[in-house]
Amino acid sequence: MGVLVALEKVTVVHGVAHVLDAVSTGVLGGQRIGVVGRNGGGKSTLLRVLAGTQEPDDGRVTRTGSTTIGLLGQGDELDPSDTVRTALVGDRPDHEWAGDPRVRDVLSGLLGGVDAPAVGGLAALVGPLSGGERRRLALAALLVADPDLLLLDEPTNHLDVEGVAWLAEHLAIRRTRAETALVAVTHDRWFLDAMATLTWEVHDGSVSAFEGGYAAYVLAKAERDRMAAVTAEKRDNLLRKELAWLRRGAPARTSKPKFRIEAANALIADVPPPRDDVALVRFATRRLGKDVIDLVDASITLGDRPLLDKVTWRLAPGERVGIVGVNGSGKSTLLRAIAGDVPLDSGRRKVGKTVALAHLTQEVRELDALAAYRVIDAVEEVGRVVTLGDREVTASQLAQRLGFTGMRQQTRVGDLSGGERRRLQILRLLMAEPNVLLLDEPTNDLDIETLTSLEDVLDGWAGTLIVVSHDRYLLERATDRQIALLGDGRIRDLPRGVEEYLTLLHGQPGYAVSARPGAASATAPQAGSGSGVGSGAAAAGPTPAQQREARKELARIEKALSRIAEREERVHADMAAKASDHVAVLELNRTLRALVDEREDLELAWLEAAEIVG
Repeated sequence: MGVLVALEKVTVVHGVAHVLDAVSTGVLGGQRIGVVGRNGGGKSTLLRVLAGTQEPDDGRVTRTGSTTIGLLGQGDELDPSDTVRTALVGDRPDHEWAGDPRVRDVLSGLLGGVDAPAVGGLAALVGPLSGGERRRLALAALLVADPDLLLLDEPTNHLDVEGVAWLAEHLAIRRTRAETALVAVTHDRWFLDAMATLTWEVHDGSVSAFEGGYAAYVLAKAERDRMAAVTAEKRDNLLRKELAWLRRGAPARTSKPKFRIEAANALIADVPPPRDDVALVRFATRRLGKDVIDLVDASITLGDRPLLDKVTWRLAPGERVGIVGVNGSGKSTLLRAIAGDVPLDSGRRKVGKTVALAHLTQEVRELDALAAYRVIDAVEEVGRVVTLGDREVTASQLAQRLGFTGMRQQTRVGDLSGGERRRLQILRLLMAEPNVLLLDEPTNDLDIETLTSLEDVLDGWAGTLIVVSHDRYLLERATDRQIALLGDGRIRDLPRGVEEYLTLLHGQPGYAVSARPGAASATAPQAGSGSGVGSGAAAAGPTPAQQREARKELARIEKALSRIAEREERVHADMAAKASDHVAVLELNRTLRALVDEREDLELAWLEAAEIVG
């Protein structure tokens, strides 16, 4: 694994702030690095320095001469006079690029196919495309070019859940050359977990490295806190709560060796579940009564396309629902129908007498009228105290929890960034103390730290919550039930969450979809059915002797993994001690990668043995 780009004591100054302060790090071939950190913390600057589009104020950047580098910035550089075909493949003959399976895969995953219907076809001009369409096109063009080092700044922006899943798989599995590398700035935690082998946290002018994706990053940070003797009073901090969610709430993440599960359990032994659902529902019922909002045989048609077709949906007090769906399927329309902002073509909407509804739309211009207000004044205009869970919180305290700390509460609303305006919208909604909360893409422009804080606030909020989002992690973390809109006017329950939605979307066999309008459901195949296997067939299990051998193998592997974990800790300590010695750090990084590869092989063997033990 050669070094593609190396930074040595790189410093970048914006005004009087050191965005990057004597940073030494590097990107090796084979690495997939996710970059996290607060908005404005220097993540995009780091990408530009790696790409060579921004020179540092001090320090040195070294790039391997033959390395090709491609950067997807937050704004595209497409020529508006080009056609989609030219933007994608330049002047390459059609038979050449259309016959390339890798290119076809990119076009299918991002643009709907070789004819690029998602952006109006190959002959369409780039200029008239929307911002989201241009973003998809720029990403597709970069993946078609396939540079050695791929630098992506928020690549999941304007992608739906399916697009994010495709991109993660493409980057993690389908890139064909072993010497390639990836650095991606992202606030999408599911995407980070799915594609990253290493996580960089940009904070206070420095870059800290953590092995693995988001789950491993959270575990490592929690472990660092423990090793630094974090006091008992801080044990309820958001980091530990997030770790508890990762272990308890996401079954896909539990296939880890026993010693790792035990380490995580020790860290979260005294951390309660993220929400006390029973208490919240009880409190929500007292606030709302039995009736919330019902849509009965509701239909809404846009042109000749039914967005809702005789849908009946009764919201319960304290229910927490996440909505996913293809673009244009009517997710935002469904929220507006629930809110009463869109009239039904047929059917009826029934609202409980005690309902106090708040609706977060995707529109932020509603804050324009408050441009001259300070943040805290804009919040206190709605209310000064709000009840979250069993205690009262002041406007200033809630603002601080959502990232408006100290003097930032005195900032004029007109001077806020897009992410800060989004946070202020949410704050004002919560201060109104609604008991029904509708959130339409609440994660737009929010960094991971703010998202975690928002989820923490929602954990203590008692009421009926409906969230439309492309952020898979948020949906699974903040809601207890997910439903899907697939563009046919119906609502489908997703007992297995977003994974089931993706299965339905791809039309895989083995799933029966109800044909009754307005009450569709998706169910997993029953045991013994499907794939040509008769109901009486059963696979023979492992013998007792095989299970004994597997248990011995598990014990051997766990000892080996413990030894590797100790060696990794020593390497990390050496890297911290020799941070200023770039050559030594690169050599230690190579040692670390070898340990990681050895660990991954052992983990795979552990999983195979665990399957036998059962």
